[in-house]
Amino acid sequence: MDSTDLACVQRAWQQHRAELRGYLLHRIKDVSQAEDLLQEVFLKAMTQGRQFCTLDNPRAWLYQVARNALIDNLRLAKDALPLPDDLAQETDALAPVDELSECVVRVLTELSPEDREVLQMCDIEGMKQQEFAVAHGLSLTAVKSRIQRARQRMRAQMTEACKVQFDEAGQVCCHVPRPLL
Repeated sequence: MDSTDLACVQRAWQQHRAELRGYLLHRIKDVSQAEDLLQEVFLKAMTQGRQFCTLDNPRAWLYQVARNALIDNLRLAKDALPLPDDLAQETDALAPVDELSECVVRVLTELSPEDREVLQMCDIEGMKQQEFAVAHGLSLTAVKSRIQRARQRMRAQMTEACKVQFDEAGQVCCHVPRPLL
């Protein structure tokens, strides 16, 4: 920001600072919060630099920024109420998809060795698909196709064997537990 831009912002700030401060104080009644918001508005004006100096109505722009800062501040300020001591604690219930671990282990054993290996290595153990491709003498495209087909077969097997059901969003909603043999 050059000195002309700085002078332009400072001039507008000197003209409207007291008025903006009064506007903010009238709405939040806390002097320190009003001063903090006022500083935010000033910083935003400073970061505008040359663009601020080309505004038709700098006062309106400053008020709009002050209003937005006030709204953001009020959204973040949520009253916190203490919880009663006799409130029952929530149990650590697992999400339905997390409860599928036993079913996943069993269904993996029911897949072909090729499907099981690619899913185990890439999806479960986190091996990069490129590494898997190099280790098995395959192209990356072939590994991607193999993983996609293996996932489809695993999903079909889990849907059938564990009675996995999905909600409208495609997320697991429930299933029938199926422990290992």
